[in-house]
Amino acid sequence: MKIKNPYKGKSWFKFLGNKYVWVLLFFVIWMLFLDNYSYFDHRFLDGQINELQDNKKYYQEEIKKDQEQIKQLKNPEQIEKYAREKYFMKKDSEDIYIIQFEGDTIQDKNN
Repeated sequence: MKIKNPYKGKSWFKFLGNKYVWVLLFFVIWMLFLDNYSYFDHRFLDGQINELQDNKKYYQEEIKKDQEQIKQLKNPEQIEKYAREKYFMKKDSEDIYIIQFEGDTIQDKNN
């Protein structure tokens, strides 16, 4: 006695029974999940590319600021001003007094 398949005449069974559909389905699953160049890997790499481009813009702006500061420091008066403000340098005949108030954001190094 031969067993008859009740789904043989259905259109969806014919569609899923086609070997080309299975090959295509296998290919799509492989490309989305398993391949070295999968969709998810591309999304991750695109995120890294965007982050690196943002970093590039930030560092280019910083380079422009630094170049402007270098141009200013070619002037001897600007060098003196920079040294006094950043490193508290003084001339031999001068005294420097650093006054700290209670609400200052600069913290004492001894604390």
